[in-house]
Amino acid sequence: MSAAIEVNGLTKDFKGFVAVNQVSFAVNTGEVFGFLGPNGAGKTTTVRMLCTLTRPSAGSAKVGGHDVVHEHDSVRRTIGIIFQEPSLDDRLTALENLRFHGMIYKVPRRELPERITQALSWMELLDRRNDLVRNFSGGMKRRLEIARGLLHSPRVLFLDEPTLGLDPQTRNRIWERLLQLRREQRVTLFLTTHYMDEAENCDRIAVIDRGRIIALDTPQALKEQVQGDCVSLTTGDDVAAEAEVAARYAVATSRDKNGIHFEVKDGAEFVPGLVRELSVPVLSVTVHPPTLDDVFLKLTGREIRDTEASNTEKLKGRLQRMGRGGR
Repeated sequence: MSAAIEVNGLTKDFKGFVAVNQVSFAVNTGEVFGFLGPNGAGKTTTVRMLCTLTRPSAGSAKVGGHDVVHEHDSVRRTIGIIFQEPSLDDRLTALENLRFHGMIYKVPRRELPERITQALSWMELLDRRNDLVRNFSGGMKRRLEIARGLLHSPRVLFLDEPTLGLDPQTRNRIWERLLQLRREQRVTLFLTTHYMDEAENCDRIAVIDRGRIIALDTPQALKEQVQGDCVSLTTGDDVAAEAEVAARYAVATSRDKNGIHFEVKDGAEFVPGLVRELSVPVLSVTVHPPTLDDVFLKLTGREIRDTEASNTEKLKGRLQRMGRGGR
């Protein structure tokens, strides 16, 4: 299968802050490929380099067979981009937004009306084509952005946190359309997300943390790295309980603000004995099959959601210091 994206040693250094560090991977044509990681992990910076919006500090990348540095115009004709931040003009109608996009991408004038109708129909917005975008809901705006990204028939569609902030029903609706698009038109989808359920839609996932890829495989293969069931518990003394669990049952444990975490086989059978035998009172216990969040916890020692706020604040601080000339 041919590669739609080829990345080798891609690096981005913002004046001493290495946002992306020696990243290498390939994405097959027609694949749904996911970048899974917290805010500040390097997902968006990688996408910006692949879309020719940010120049790499080192390494190389090709999209659709075109080099992102030396053939940026060819890359831009090959791709569609759904940005994390809203990028529609809400003073215009849906139809006017798409017409403007078609002009920028030089869609043939005689083809443009049909393509606009097709894109709006695809995202179930045809009956709202003459409405001002400012009157759209968040989900409708996201669907319009996807329609716009498809207008010039890209071979690769980049989706940076495509359903961020949307309700579960709208998220599922958008994903139904995206997966149908992949099946019918063999468009390659490159997704960044920190939603675990969303990442399950991917054929393969690269787990990225602190600018480096720390794992890359199918969702099922990644979850198989977690042996058995995942047990989480809170007690009257988590420090003492963690030491006792590790010693008594010979399991690797981790502890955070949400309690103690470890893996065992047949968790449902294990827990009753644990509750009876532990010398400190057990306040709560949960048992579940491994998820991608558990994979991230195993690989990094922390849950993905616990890194969100801290990474965002760190990045803001670095950018502020860069703006002051590094003082």
